[in-house]
Amino acid sequence: MRTPSPPAAGLASSIYRIPFPGQRDARPAKEIVGSKALNLMRMAAAGLPVPPAFVIGTDICKDYLERGSDALTGLESVLDNELAWLGAQSGRHVGDARRPLLVSVRSGAAISMPGMMETVLNIGLNAATADGLVRMTGNPRLAADCRRRLVQQYGEVVGRIAPSVFSDCQRLCLDAVGAADVDELDTAGLTQLAEAFERAFEEQTGHRLPSDPLKQTRAAVEAVLQSWSSDRAKAYRTINRIPDTLGTAVTIQAMVFGNMGPSSGSGVGFTRNPASGKNELYVDYLANAQGEDVVAGRRTALGVNDMQRRSPAAYEALLEARIALEREFRDMQDFEFTVEEGRLLFLQARAGKRTPLAALQIAHDLVNEGLITPAGGLAQLQGLDLQSIEQARLKIPAGTLPLTRGTSAGSGVAVGRAAFDAGRAAALSHEGEPAILVRETAETSEIEAMAAAAALVTVEGARTSHAAVVARQLGKPCIVGCHAIAIDPSLRHATVDGREVREGDVVSLDGSTGEIYSGALDTIEERPAALLEAVKTWGSHQEPSAGGVKKRRVKVVAGADAVAKD
Repeated sequence: MRTPSPPAAGLASSIYRIPFPGQRDARPAKEIVGSKALNLMRMAAAGLPVPPAFVIGTDICKDYLERGSDALTGLESVLDNELAWLGAQSGRHVGDARRPLLVSVRSGAAISMPGMMETVLNIGLNAATADGLVRMTGNPRLAADCRRRLVQQYGEVVGRIAPSVFSDCQRLCLDAVGAADVDELDTAGLTQLAEAFERAFEEQTGHRLPSDPLKQTRAAVEAVLQSWSSDRAKAYRTINRIPDTLGTAVTIQAMVFGNMGPSSGSGVGFTRNPASGKNELYVDYLANAQGEDVVAGRRTALGVNDMQRRSPAAYEALLEARIALEREFRDMQDFEFTVEEGRLLFLQARAGKRTPLAALQIAHDLVNEGLITPAGGLAQLQGLDLQSIEQARLKIPAGTLPLTRGTSAGSGVAVGRAAFDAGRAAALSHEGEPAILVRETAETSEIEAMAAAAALVTVEGARTSHAAVVARQLGKPCIVGCHAIAIDPSLRHATVDGREVREGDVVSLDGSTGEIYSGALDTIEERPAALLEAVKTWGSHQEPSAGGVKKRRVKVVAGADAVAKD
């Protein structure tokens, strides 16, 4: 067990701990610790199960943007001190050969930027701690799986190795044993895959992955800070008008393991349907998996019923937590969670990105349920052009069958030309042609193409992947899990159940039903009149003020500013 060094004074003053020891009104602002960390503090205070963590504040990122690595002088001693505290909280210790502490290193700005910055999981794993993980859990497959995940993610994020290097390496290993997917590998197979990844890492970087957990953590922190300036992060901020000067905090959290077996898993959920606004639990779940498996969009997740079947106690806890989350945050929440051998733990919660129609429905329902006031409902609708919100569907001629069906991840309809790569989608849009971006998986690095396209379709992926979340936020229809689509490597055509679709062919899709049709179909658009009429009744109400009660009139208007106040 490590004896911590004295912390560096400057950096130490930018460290905050979760659970936060102070009172509710003494918590740091989200501009200081980021929304992710602040919401973890709020969840912990509300009694929700949150693994302990500490946070490096946003001022360090701002300093790093100006001075580079000089801003991190003394970081190792601060990390040493805080990791010792984290060990005391978790009962596991960094580098320990019997009960090792592994951590995740995550970004977290004041304004949520889903999938735009980096995360590294399983930091702290090396030969000694891998053996310790086996001793602690009795699960050698877990240790092998975490090792291959660490090498790949550390390699991509810190080593800046192209993801294709690891995917090609993985394909060779799977082919050698006749496996279709990494989930089919046993302990020996995962060990061989981790060793292959380590060789690829050394070939690409010229050195082995550091074995010192402190060095791993320090490098991961710097990589997360650097990701604030990545192309995709800058593009997202431009599209959403987020200042470049905000900076990101960095959260270092004790790992919990969703990949411990069939009663474990990871999921992403929304307390309400982010596409329609319906008051229903909306969850994607993968058994025996870690969180990045769901949000990366490279695997097709299952619904909450699979979680209920495998981990009924965790499912019941999730139903209760759904209510607690909305009570705490007074809004629909997007959350990430892990089930570790039947125990539910939360890793994140934030206001969920939603379609304009869902925003209208959710605000209406929250007011009716008494969770927020009419003023709060109008605040949630601020900036929306309510007069332009419509429920659209395709007009399907009799006898017309869809090309294929997938899973709805974003409502609305779109008619446009098929594009199988981001560049072509952007070019079609520039030419004034609506483009339907069709991808094997969608990466958040393609955000500019997603913003330009009329809709997004993916062969793999989940409704709650970062790409689907961003598509919904952009108001784009989105369909995931279209397994019948086979995209040719040339990216110039695809086959759908034996039928060819070429680049530029016109297709029509309905994001609400998940159906895709050949050719241009007519659309039917209907306004949600009942919801809009209900919102109009919020226009005059009483609101308390310091001097008693003041009258405030609020009315909904058309235009970019959907709420006018006088």
